[in-house]
Amino acid sequence: MIRLNNDTPTSVLQDVKIGDMVTDTFSKTGLVEEIDIEDDGLSKIYKFTLVTGRNIEIKR
Repeated sequence: MIRLNNDTPTSVLQDVKIGDMVTDTFSKTGLVEEIDIEDDGLSKIYKFTLVTGRNIEIKR
């Protein structure tokens, strides 16, 4: 299981694949169904959608 939070290194965030088991260490745990990475010029926003319908967002 991969722990996703603000302390997670960028290299780990980029290696997450669809089907990986992830958690935000609080209430969101599940398999990754979709991954969106947005770059707004200042930072990247990693949005992981889980099969449970919940989202985990990390801003770097």
